[in-house]
Amino acid sequence: MISRRRKIEERIFKVLMLGSTVVVVGSLLVILGTVVVKSLPALRLSMLVQTPKGGYYLGREGGILNAILGSLYLAGGATLLAVVLSLPIVLYLNLYAKKASAFATVARFALDVMWGIPSIVYGAFGFVVMMSLGLRASLLAGVITVALLEIPIMARAMDEVVRLVPRPLLDASVSLGATRLETAFKVAARQALPGIVTAVLIAFGRGIGDAASVLFTAGFTDNVPTSILRPAATLPLAIFFQLGSPVLEVRQRAYASAAVLTLIVLAISLASRVLVRKFGRHTIR
Repeated sequence: MISRRRKIEERIFKVLMLGSTVVVVGSLLVILGTVVVKSLPALRLSMLVQTPKGGYYLGREGGILNAILGSLYLAGGATLLAVVLSLPIVLYLNLYAKKASAFATVARFALDVMWGIPSIVYGAFGFVVMMSLGLRASLLAGVITVALLEIPIMARAMDEVVRLVPRPLLDASVSLGATRLETAFKVAARQALPGIVTAVLIAFGRGIGDAASVLFTAGFTDNVPTSILRPAATLPLAIFFQLGSPVLEVRQRAYASAAVLTLIVLAISLASRVLVRKFGRHTIR
C-alpha cells in the first residue's frame, strides 16, 4: 500500500516537473518567435549600420547603430567598473573577514537588499547625484548608475563561487609561504574563475537590457557618443520610443531592435558557457 502510494506521488511530481519545463521552454520559444516574426519586415543590414536620420521615428530612413554602440559602451563600462569594485569585496569577505563575523553577515545582507531594489530606484538615485554634481545626462552618469545596479548581482554571484573553493587548498597556499593577497588572487580567484566569468557576463546581460536606470541618467541621442560626457542611446530606450510611434513601420523597427538585443544577450549566454568550459579545465573539484 505504501509502495503504491509512493509510486503515485513519484508520477505526480514527475508530471508536474515535466509540465513546468514545458511551460518555461514554451514561453521562451513563444517570446522569441513573436519577436523574430514581427521584426522580419524591418530587420535589414542598413538598419544596423546607420544612425537615425531626420524623421526616423516618423518612418523615414535610418537605423539603430547609435543605440547598439551606446548599449555596448554603457554596459561594457559599467561592467568593468562593477568588476573593479566587486572582486575586492568578495575576496575580502572570504579570505580576510572572519567566517562568522558580523561585518561579513551585514555586508552580504546589504548586497542582497541592493539586489532586490528596483532599477528605477537606481535611476532616481543616479539622477539626484547627477543633479547635485551639476552633471547632465551622459554616458558617464549612465555607466555609474548601471554599475551600481550590477555590483550586488555580480558580487553575490562571485561570493557564492568563491565560497566553494576548497578551504584546505587556501590553507595549503598560506602554509607554503604565500600571503593572503597572493592566495586571494592566485589561488581563490583562479579556482573560482569559471564562476567569476559567469557572474560578470550575467551582470553585463542585466546592464545592457535595463531601461529604467538609464532613462534619466544616460539620456538619448541620435548620434554615436564620442565622449563620456555626452548623452548615449541604448537599445531598451530605442525599443520604448519606437513602440510608442503611431507609424506601423517604426513599430516593426522596435521589434527588430528587440531582436538585436535578444541576439546580444544570447551571444553573452553562449560565450559564458564556452568560457566556463575553457577555464573549468584548470580548477580542482
